[in-house]
Amino acid sequence: MRSLDVLNDQISSCTACPRLVAYRQAIATKKRKQFRDWTYWGRPVPGFGDPDARLYVLGLAPAAHGGNRTGRVFTGDRSGDWLYEALHGYGFANQALSQHRNDGLKLSDCYIGATVRCAPPGNKPAPEEFEACRPFIREELRLLRGMKVVVTLGKIAFDHYLKACREEGHRLPSPLPIFGHGTVYRLPWEITLIGSYHPSQQNTFTGRLTRPMFHAVFRRARTCLSR
Repeated sequence: MRSLDVLNDQISSCTACPRLVAYRQAIATKKRKQFRDWTYWGRPVPGFGDPDARLYVLGLAPAAHGGNRTGRVFTGDRSGDWLYEALHGYGFANQALSQHRNDGLKLSDCYIGATVRCAPPGNKPAPEEFEACRPFIREELRLLRGMKVVVTLGKIAFDHYLKACREEGHRLPSPLPIFGHGTVYRLPWEITLIGSYHPSQQNTFTGRLTRPMFHAVFRRARTCLSR
């Protein structure tokens, strides 16, 4: 069985989706004014975290000037500020800030992936781009052998986690789990699935997702792992 390091090397060198390749490279060249001194990553963003993790967090895709700039998932943008603050608060991260790949951040008992590994135009991957990236999720699910709890950030991540599980041969419950913030499902293959709104600015600025709501998700994850 391959290691996560080998998988992440494969992810970082992927060129399967021409639209995403063109977009991420264009962003890395044009940059944003406040980041003009950065050398952008400009490639697919691999997973990040503890190979022995029991908690798997699945997001949507890297931000154009976040993960696509820094090369680490949920790093250098406001969604990452929310996520790592919550992970730190419940003992899954050694610090609350995630600014760049060499900032000293380490995850404990947690691993983070994404449904699509390249920053997409308008933050909206195309159906075929989801399909091209799902094998990476499936491989992470195989390699994270200690996984017990999955937190999906947004309905898209929730749905694609279940699709990946079906493709891995798991028999999904009937009726299918329905996404909602704070929903908890005990799946037949001994995984607890927890839904959360994505900590995007669209959700956090409008108050659809508040910090107490978001932190409650990771408090629940910690509780599940403590049983």
